[in-house]
Amino acid sequence: MDAETCALLPALEYPNVKMVSGAEVKRLISSLDGKRVEMVEFDRGGEVTRVGASTVLLAAGAVRSAALLLASKDGGLANRSGVVGRHFMTHNASAVMAIDPRFHNNSIYQKTFGLNDFYLSGPRGGPPLGNVQLLGRVSGPILKTHVPWAPELILHGLTQRSVDFFALSEDLPLPENRVSLDGGKIVLDIRRNNMSAMHGLVRELKSVLREAGFPLVVSKLFDHRGPSHQCGTIRMGSDPATAAVDSFARSFDVSNLFVVDASTLVSSAAVNPSLTVAALAMRAAAHIRSSSD
Repeated sequence: MDAETCALLPALEYPNVKMVSGAEVKRLISSLDGKRVEMVEFDRGGEVTRVGASTVLLAAGAVRSAALLLASKDGGLANRSGVVGRHFMTHNASAVMAIDPRFHNNSIYQKTFGLNDFYLSGPRGGPPLGNVQLLGRVSGPILKTHVPWAPELILHGLTQRSVDFFALSEDLPLPENRVSLDGGKIVLDIRRNNMSAMHGLVRELKSVLREAGFPLVVSKLFDHRGPSHQCGTIRMGSDPATAAVDSFARSFDVSNLFVVDASTLVSSAAVNPSLTVAALAMRAAAHIRSSSD
């Protein structure tokens, strides 16, 4: 890997690699035939710089990685399949608070366990619903952002007597859910789907918590103003006609381009994808190393 590749890497310390901080990659400049990336163009403090790279690792996230490829060529670089920017996914998620006035929650680091009882199927053999885990401690000020009409003192009292859960269900890979460009502006178009699983998961969780003795259980569906666990816009596959990268995260169209973030995922599952992303990145790194030996 060339030192110049650092323009697309996070600001960590690697031996013999020059890191450039405070820089934003604007586009990848390909060869005339479009089969290799020859230059990486980035802006640092208003100064535009181009550097050569023999191997390029793109890891800007599902939104920015797709936007960068779309900005790099008419129709999108590495986009023979037409899938770059499409199939955007973000988890459907709800907060569920189980409240009991007889109970006092004095925990600080609450996020310690999760439940997968409804992950593969519903409680009566129905379709999969999703994952349940503890939510980080909710405070009065946090709760007030969702119910601004309520006095913060009362909300603080509720949070001291609650256990907070995070319900996650799968978002499906629909081609119309996408990242696109409007001039220099990134446009994110999201339509909710698979909401029956989300509603079913919350309903079952509420039932379980009431059976456990909590007299009051309330829920709040998170909207898409802050989409979480974004993935899917540069999907992986075995067919160049329907996927942008292969199983080693290498572009089918651009031989020295690898995409090593959540944009390559073909489904969102119903859990945080971080470990899967890390595993795929390590697999890509091992492949690059073995290919260069």
